Amino acid sequence: MTSVKEFRVGDPATPDALGRGRFVFTDAYSVFDWGRMPDAIPRKGASLCTMGAFNFERLSAAGVPTHYRGVVAPDAVEAGTDPEDAVVPLAEAGAPPTAMAIELTQVPELPYEGPETGYDYDAFHAAGGDNYLVPLEVVFRNRVPVGSSLRRRREPADFGLEAGSDIDADAWPDGPVDLPEAVVEFSTKYEQQDRYLTRDEADRIAGVADIDALESLARDVNRVVTDRAEAAGFVHEDGKIECLYTDGKLRVADVVGTFDENRFSYGGRGISKEVVRQWYKANDPAWVDAVTEAKAAVADRDIDDWRELCEADPDPLPPAVVDAVSALYAAGTNAYTDREWFDVPDIEAALDAVDGP
Repeated sequence: MTSVKEFRVGDPATPDALGRGRFVFTDAYSVFDWGRMPDAIPRKGASLCTMGAFNFERLSAAGVPTHYRGVVAPDAVEAGTDPEDAVVPLAEAGAPPTAMAIELTQVPELPYEGPETGYDYDAFHAAGGDNYLVPLEVVFRNRVPVGSSLRRRREPADFGLEAGSDIDADAWPDGPVDLPEAVVEFSTKYEQQDRYLTRDEADRIAGVADIDALESLARDVNRVVTDRAEAAGFVHEDGKIECLYTDGKLRVADVVGTFDENRFSYGGRGISKEVVRQWYKANDPAWVDAVTEAKAAVADRDIDDWRELCEADPDPLPPAVVDAVSALYAAGTNAYTDREWFDVPDIEAALDAVDGP
């Protein structure tokens, strides 16, 4: 189980072959790597499943290989059909789906050997062989919005932004900044704290998967999602992919192009999970600070789970915020897919409601 999705395994993956299974998207949410937060956001799971399926089908049409097999039609399951026999293209789903059919690969354990040795990726790859989920997140960035970690780690001069512009070479402005060209970065996937990697580090962690092919696949996904976003009136700011490696080739895995995996804006206003992150920074700073302190404190210990050291728990979102974020996910999905999956106000009204609570 992940923090917001659950797995249903039909046929397990083997060292020689992919398996079959399903993601079940829940209404849970996670921020700051905490895992499941104390409440839920209605319609969030259906929104993410619908938007992810829509993007997977666009990727397939563009020739990008993925692990997607279709969605599980809710009405068929309610009528008693076995979920595996109810897998259809998104257009044939009678209602917003919450389950996505996928191919499965092996996901070995990643042993933690302590602060000096770190994680044992050799053991991971020995167990995964030639059929495994690459233990990396491949991040692509078209814009540097407020809240982007790039602002803490890099300077505008690193991307040539100071030349011929009104941007300081060593200071990011308050508003979002468009990059001259998309930037691709690599971060860890299974470590308890995400960390960005040099290209050499990412190449080692990727195992036999080719790092250049991972970057190329990320750029292909970015192009497809960006093109659709523009057609629907959105700006696609950044996102990520995960990949599986099998039979010497890469495929896009997990889920793609949703408001959890990617950041979008509409009419200059952000629409992504960042809305919730910013609420916690403004309204529950004691918990955000405790998370930061726990992540720093775990660095010199033999455990890697920083949550054990966190001295505070997050507050639940107020009901008005839950309702506003729920409507935003649903209205955004309607707008992005150009289909009225959810009976909610339009995206402009949903954004106004988020600005209000």
